[in-house]
Amino acid sequence: MLLPTIQQPEHLKTLSVEELVELAAEIRQFLIEKLSVTGGHLASNLGVVELTLALHYCFDSPSDKMIFDVGHQAYVHKILTGRKDQFDTLRKYKGLCGFVKRTESEHDVWEAGHSSTSLSAAMGMALARDLKGGSNRVVAVIGDGALTGGMAFEALNHIGHEKKKLMVILNDNEMSIAPNVGAMHNYLSKIRSDRHYLRAKDEVESLLKRIPAIGDRLAKTAQNVKDSLKYMMVPGILFEELGFTYLGPVDGHDLGKLMDTLRQADNVDGPVFIHVITTKGKGYHPAENDSHKWHGISPYKIESGQVLKSVGNPQYTDVFGATLVELGKQDDRIVAVTPAMPGGSGLIPFSKEFPDRMIDVGIAEQHAATMCAALAMEGMKPVFAVYSTFMQRAYDQIVHDICRHNANVMFAIDRAGFVGADGETHQGVYDIAFMRHIPNLVMMMPKDENELRHMMYTALEYNDGPIAYRYPRLSGLGVSLDEELRTIPIGSWEKLSSGEGCAILAAGPMVQLAETAADMLKREGVQVQIVNARFMKPLDTGMLDQLATSHTAMIVLEEASQAGSLGSAVLEYFAEQGAYDAVVSLMGIEDRFIEHGSVEQQRAEVGLTAEAVCARVRELTAPAVGARNKRSVSS
Repeated sequence: MLLPTIQQPEHLKTLSVEELVELAAEIRQFLIEKLSVTGGHLASNLGVVELTLALHYCFDSPSDKMIFDVGHQAYVHKILTGRKDQFDTLRKYKGLCGFVKRTESEHDVWEAGHSSTSLSAAMGMALARDLKGGSNRVVAVIGDGALTGGMAFEALNHIGHEKKKLMVILNDNEMSIAPNVGAMHNYLSKIRSDRHYLRAKDEVESLLKRIPAIGDRLAKTAQNVKDSLKYMMVPGILFEELGFTYLGPVDGHDLGKLMDTLRQADNVDGPVFIHVITTKGKGYHPAENDSHKWHGISPYKIESGQVLKSVGNPQYTDVFGATLVELGKQDDRIVAVTPAMPGGSGLIPFSKEFPDRMIDVGIAEQHAATMCAALAMEGMKPVFAVYSTFMQRAYDQIVHDICRHNANVMFAIDRAGFVGADGETHQGVYDIAFMRHIPNLVMMMPKDENELRHMMYTALEYNDGPIAYRYPRLSGLGVSLDEELRTIPIGSWEKLSSGEGCAILAAGPMVQLAETAADMLKREGVQVQIVNARFMKPLDTGMLDQLATSHTAMIVLEEASQAGSLGSAVLEYFAEQGAYDAVVSLMGIEDRFIEHGSVEQQRAEVGLTAEAVCARVRELTAPAVGARNKRSVSS
């Protein structure tokens, strides 16, 4: 066994190519076994085993900077940089992160949970290197999906313009940019990256230009001939024109060829684009056959590939998908739009039922948002189905193109609230804060899956501008679903129980938490009101006025950033009124990032538990405390 002997990247450099092939097989088996217990991003990591080995063999991390786009394909990198023994804790609370994490290792030089950032990071590091007079290599690994992101093209444009020495490796695991042209292509790739060839080419062009009268014309003709040959024979002409030397396609599972190509690329004094073809899920048949399902997977049986999911209620996402099909049959103006997440957003049923009305724009949230605005202006009913954490990538377009135009776009904001194992880069806890203040926007969240259906119908019937409904990455409560859908009055809250002295204004899954706390308090003889504060904007000011005039203390309970979300909106309202002595206490997520773990652990970390709610109610209803706070708004 070779794997136990590899504790740091330099240990690879004593191995032969044949031994590296053996090590690759051991790494694959290690990943298959470990992730069958923990779950995680299996297919993407199985696809980059040889590529990651080649990078660490040819270069010297951490002085050489290896930047992984998104970072969920960096498990092999983690194994090779001393974290193999921590894989039993992968994606668990206080355990190994499922993404690259700078605080975990000096070898993790860039961390991200969103795509298309690696090329900009690489450019920044190359600029810093040159300004400091360094000589280290900078290598960015980006997938074919992430390359569709607009940010990636902005970076390609700038890198090609500045001509800095760095490498961009395209990990293409789905489709080639162009067909492999065989021996001629391999020959051109080799000679065009050879130092002697590059120098000879420059010398010939310089010589031609020195010929009196006709030199410039000859040089231009030679350049045109060269470019014509490239257009006919070199598949990477787009990247060549952007200023890169293009190498590839290269078999991403052939270690010898990969290492040869990396060495050739290192000889080029400027930006190089290396096109590597890999198989997602390589070495594990279930993952190879269905790389989408095995991109991010729950624990499974190795032999059969059967996923070990507990049987429970349908998830909110599933209810959204089924309801959208139902509404799509009633209204042919509905168009579903997703930025490369049709499966994760529950849109597969809609795509099968209405293929012409299902639009996947790729990893391009900004484009999706503006396109939705135009669809709405032309009389369609676009549903922008997007994870909360990915929607923030389109903030300017939401402000400038959707809300400013008052376009009737429906936002279906999935993964609202804590997301569990994906951690801080994916937490859906900021969307209320960054959307609530935008004019014209309506924002709501259901207490259960049945109310989600009614909110979707409400959004469809609403014609006065953009409207958003947000829902969590959780299973529903198992409530019965009404057959007949109805509209919910915009801005109306729902009183779920009566009580004296304190009211809990709860949103989404926090309603259930409030009800649990209320049951605990009832056993102590304390009766609290529970309000389903289902609209973040507009607020139910009538209910707030009633609570304030009855001197009822209020707790705003939400699984969202405490700064700027529903609680802030309530405080702002009372501050504007200036006529109430209201006691308002906020229970949300404090001003810091919350890392990976289970949703229950994340809630406990920030004090969103039934016990904590009970304690807060006791504080607010204690006679001495109540009297002291009667004339203040607090948090």
